[in-house]
Amino acid sequence: MNFHIVTIFPEFFESPFRYGVVARARDEGRINITVHDLRTWTSDRHRTVDDRPFGGGEGMLLKPQPLFEAVETILPERTVRQRVVLLSAQGKRFTQAVARELAQLDDLLLICGRYEGVDERVAQHLADSELSVGDFVLSGGELGAAMIVDAVGRLLPGVLGNSDSSWNESFSQELEGLLDCPQYTRPAEFRSWKVPDVLLGGNHEEIRRWRRAASLEKTERLRPDLVVGRTIRQN
Repeated sequence: MNFHIVTIFPEFFESPFRYGVVARARDEGRINITVHDLRTWTSDRHRTVDDRPFGGGEGMLLKPQPLFEAVETILPERTVRQRVVLLSAQGKRFTQAVARELAQLDDLLLICGRYEGVDERVAQHLADSELSVGDFVLSGGELGAAMIVDAVGRLLPGVLGNSDSSWNESFSQELEGLLDCPQYTRPAEFRSWKVPDVLLGGNHEEIRRWRRAASLEKTERLRPDLVVGRTIRQN
C-alpha cells in the first residue's frame, strides 16, 4: 500500500516512521510512505501556501491552488482504490472501522491542514473525505496523519508478526468493537496483587469466557458509549 502525505513540514515525519512496526513494514517493502512538501507547488519567490480568510477573522488559511496541484500531480487519475483524506478537526472521527476500510486501498493521500484551516473548496471538491483523530484541536494535521498511517499500516497483510494480533485487540471485529480484556504476565503475584486464577488453570474454554466477560466489564466501565443501546453477546 502507498501512503502519501502532503504537508508544509515534511521534516516532522523523519522520526515517527523510523521506529517500530511501520519502520519494519517500510523496510520490508510492505508499505511505501512518501512525504510531499506542499511548497513544491507554489510559484512565488516566498513559496506562499496561505492567505487571509475572506470576511475577516483570526488566522490564515491554506490556499486551494497548491493543494489541488499537489494532489492532481501525485494522483493524476484517481481510481476507486485511491483516496484523498483531509485531516480536519471538523471531520468524521477516525476509528478502527475506518482504518479497516482504508486498509483495502492501493493509495491513501493525507492532506495535513495547518493554521486556522483550509480553503473549503479543498474539502468540497478535492478530498474524498475529512477525518479527525479526536474531538480536540491540534496545531496541524501531521500528528493525525502519523497516527492514521500507523493504524492502517498495521492492518495490512504481513505487517504484524502474528496476524491474530489485530484480530483480538480493542475495537476489533472479533470483540464487536469492545475494549480488549485485561492482560497479565509474570510474576503471578506482584505486591500482593494476583493474576486471576482462571488464567493460571489452563482451561481454554474458561479463559475464553473470562476474557469475554472482562472485556465487556472494562468497556462498560471505561467506555460506556461503546455499549449503550447495543446488544452484546455474553459468551
